[in-house]
Amino acid sequence: MMLDVKEKNTLLDPFRPLIEEACKDFPHLDHNQLMEEILGQLRDNLTDNEIIQEIIQITVEKTSMEEPDWQFVAARILSYSLYQAAARHRGYDVKQKYGSLYHLIHTLTKKGLYGTYLLETYRPEEIKELQNAIIPERDKLFNYIGLKVLADRYLVRDYNHEVMELPQERFMIIAMHLAQKEDDKLTWAKKFYEVLSKLELTVATPTLANAGKILHQLSSCFIDTVGDSLWSIYNTNSSTAQVSKHGGGVGIYLGKVRSKGSKIRGHKGASGGVIPWIRNYNNTAVAVDQLGVRRGAFAIYLDIWHADILDFLNLRTNNGDDRLKAHDIFPGVCIPDLFMQRVKERGMWYLFDPHEIREVMGYSIEDSYGKEFERRYLECVEHPELTKTEIPAIDIMKRIMVSAFETGTPFIFFRDTVNQANPNKHQGMIYSSNLCTEICQNMSPTELLSEELEDGVIVTKQKPGDFVVCNLSSINLGRVNSEADLARIIPIQMRMLDSVIDLNIYPVRQAEYTNQKYRAVGLGTSGYHQYLAGRQIAWESEEHLEEADRLFENIAYYAIRSSMEIAKEKGAYPLFEGSEWQTGEYFDRRGYTSERWQQLRQDIAQYGMRNAWVFAVAPTGSTSLIAGSTAGIDPVYAKYFVEEKRGASIPQTAPNLSPKTTWYYKEAHHIDQLWSIRAAAKRQKHIDQSQSMNLYITPNTNAREFLDLYIQSWEHGIKTLYYVRNQSIEVEECVSCSS
Repeated sequence: MMLDVKEKNTLLDPFRPLIEEACKDFPHLDHNQLMEEILGQLRDNLTDNEIIQEIIQITVEKTSMEEPDWQFVAARILSYSLYQAAARHRGYDVKQKYGSLYHLIHTLTKKGLYGTYLLETYRPEEIKELQNAIIPERDKLFNYIGLKVLADRYLVRDYNHEVMELPQERFMIIAMHLAQKEDDKLTWAKKFYEVLSKLELTVATPTLANAGKILHQLSSCFIDTVGDSLWSIYNTNSSTAQVSKHGGGVGIYLGKVRSKGSKIRGHKGASGGVIPWIRNYNNTAVAVDQLGVRRGAFAIYLDIWHADILDFLNLRTNNGDDRLKAHDIFPGVCIPDLFMQRVKERGMWYLFDPHEIREVMGYSIEDSYGKEFERRYLECVEHPELTKTEIPAIDIMKRIMVSAFETGTPFIFFRDTVNQANPNKHQGMIYSSNLCTEICQNMSPTELLSEELEDGVIVTKQKPGDFVVCNLSSINLGRVNSEADLARIIPIQMRMLDSVIDLNIYPVRQAEYTNQKYRAVGLGTSGYHQYLAGRQIAWESEEHLEEADRLFENIAYYAIRSSMEIAKEKGAYPLFEGSEWQTGEYFDRRGYTSERWQQLRQDIAQYGMRNAWVFAVAPTGSTSLIAGSTAGIDPVYAKYFVEEKRGASIPQTAPNLSPKTTWYYKEAHHIDQLWSIRAAAKRQKHIDQSQSMNLYITPNTNAREFLDLYIQSWEHGIKTLYYVRNQSIEVEECVSCSS
């Protein structure tokens, strides 16, 4: 039934104070016009909740490049809707906005939605003190899409999907979880809450989702190395299934596995190669779907000299035999300097079976890098007994480019660059990266030692390999106004990251062993383009390169110093002795000669480092939305766009879009990618691991230009390349590594 104007006004009257309150801080917005638009959409028989949802949708749809602040008005109305729902389900007056934190923890613990450890660690009076530290006003920092993503994906709801937890409570629960083992846990919980609630940093999505819960798996990504045996292949399958079940992304290095046609127990031509095993991992990724929320995500890496590389490069393309496809796998290629040199000079390349090399040569060439790899590779080329396939290097590179143009993959891992910069090369080798290409840590396969039947029990003994774990968090550069902010935030952030290692549930034991041995973390950044635009620095400028160098040197300095300070208090990571941190070679390699760096070098030699690796820049897809910042170190995809979600339109703008910043938000596909590569090189010097670096191309990018992007990336010392984002295709974001 149609309503007349009087009836519509009567319906809207209870909500006018809410709308006026939401608009109060934005006098430049015409809230009277908003009221008229809402009146025009009101219908008969709407419930109060339906009216609020209608108001929210109308408000957010007013967001535009000229008036971006409507998204904040919509967020404030959404906040009220959440307050109302939480108050109703928890039994308190909505005027308070937030209810009792102790009652919330007690209720959700009783329901099995929180772990018992929160109530076991914190006394009621301590929880009351932490409740008093919660600042509801900070909910006003969210824009609409940020608050909606937080509410839909991360706030704890009961088994009927009713709202229980509110945004500031989620932040406080994370803070309480990570502060549990601190001597002064209340002080640190408050400090952790402070930076989280001000959106000055974000934690990785598993931490954001799982802190405080019974199954508190807090790490983002895990990387396993597969040995050349049936046991190792299936052990990795089992281990990565457990990881995926708990929400972790997976990286797998498969370069040690024999190729198609290789011998098995002396029988020639018996091996099916790596593709059948990749298809098996593909099935695991799809089957272990994380409670139906999303399917697992697996990246698999193979060396460019492996005899199966050509089939590997066709895994996701639409041409060829579908029996050789794995459309849900994200392929990555490990490339040595020698291959890129051969591409440049249009030389020949040779493909080998790793099993045959071990048999004939007595070594595994994948176990070396740099000059040693080159020497061994050329020995294999010259050896008359080794089976080899000769192919122009440029032809393989063309296959990489065709796949990247069609699918956005393979990811690229420049193995010599990575290993030469590794501060822990005294303890191992880095074969590949993770699902988002920002993690570079020592790797090795787990080995089966024995399997015995003892008193009716099967006892299996394994020698754990280096099963890499990514512990991630990102400082929001969009809220960094000075070096003093870095100096204040990063020590807190590093302590939070270090706490993840000791307060985590590990899906597999070898991951726990590796994480305790190295205590590696990945402090990253979001809001990079926002940071530049806010300072009116053009992406394509020398000023950008200078600022990238200065900014990331400062971040590295405070991250490394913070790790040293924690080591002074809690001890260095067990394998610190002999590392380039201890010898000082890490600082020599990067030309850190200033007085502050030299003092830090001396302090590290004396006190050690708490963490073997400290710096890695993840893509931060969903968490940068929550923080209202730009993703990772990427330029914006668009200054303004409209996202369609469940039939609703959600307009979004670049952060802090204004007449002053709009000219500095040049969109990704319009940027000369050589400027992005040069900026990445400036950053990479200071990042001990890597960065999720995307290349942006258009259908008009020709083959010569595309090839040059790869060559320039390698020559500039970029360690890894993530997606090639073609304007004409969509690629799937990694949710796990978002941080």
